[in-house]
Amino acid sequence: MNTDSQIRAIEQKVASLISSDPDSFLVEVRIKAGNNVKVFIDADHGVSIDKLTQCNRSLHKQIEESRLFPNDDFSLEVSSPGLDEPLKLPRQYVKNIGRNVEVLLKNGIKQEGKLVHLGSAEITIEEERGNKKHRELVTHTIALADIKTTKIQIKF
Repeated sequence: MNTDSQIRAIEQKVASLISSDPDSFLVEVRIKAGNNVKVFIDADHGVSIDKLTQCNRSLHKQIEESRLFPNDDFSLEVSSPGLDEPLKLPRQYVKNIGRNVEVLLKNGIKQEGKLVHLGSAEITIEEERGNKKHRELVTHTIALADIKTTKIQIKF
């Protein structure tokens, strides 16, 4: 069985596991060297560690039973996407409206600002420019097709 079919099989298992919770959604499944399986699950209002732990245990058992990996030679990590993971799905953009983001465009240009809107084919961010006395909000509308990555930025 090749990696793509293993990923699809795991995606189906995860979808079944989280189907009873419409708030939860699968972001991505990755299989790295040494059969290191990483599953990223998120939820519209945040996903609890208990939910991730429960999903990990159930999924591990299902993968073993289905013999997706020869000799059960795999490791499994189920987590929510961390701040270092880019946003991949529209639901992640919606969940993060109001937060600061860094958008890297396919042409290499970076845009930073507060995510204020997700449309059907674009996002809108507001960038604050100027100094303390004269601040100006500049709105940028960015086509989703032009985005390479969007990451959440933490400002202190």
